[in-house]
Amino acid sequence: MDERIDAIWRGIAAKIDDLLALARGLTQEQLNAAPDVTGANTPFVIVTHVLGNIRAWVPGIVCEQPLERDRPAEFRSHGTMDDLEAAAKILVADCDVALGGLDHATLSDRIIPRQILFGEGETHQMTRFEALLHPLEHAALHAGQLQLTVDLLQAPRG
Repeated sequence: MDERIDAIWRGIAAKIDDLLALARGLTQEQLNAAPDVTGANTPFVIVTHVLGNIRAWVPGIVCEQPLERDRPAEFRSHGTMDDLEAAAKILVADCDVALGGLDHATLSDRIIPRQILFGEGETHQMTRFEALLHPLEHAALHAGQLQLTVDLLQAPRG
């Protein structure tokens, strides 16, 4: 694997580990509870959404595998820590394989992601390298959101 691809993938994988570590510190009830803040999501939803984004962008957009994404379902999800761990393990293995087959000479190729994988907003042209950076930025953003969510769920009441 090209060193640039490897460095970005290691960063994404580290964010997956960070998210799972935060979620592991929660009870089952907390994992599926949203803080009492308008628009807040549960930790399970946040991690599921990040994993869905990584799957859409790495094997889907960057490596052009024929995938679909049900983004709205990510925000309705609930489950256990075991569910998150299993999903992450499968995702990491799938991304390892997909990125292992990516030709680094194509990183400067301009691509237009499919809207179903792109997520919110209107899809637009970008380089494959820019597309690879997106899930790292997205995971980092949501790692901060998850930390705040965990803090609110674990804060003393009263």
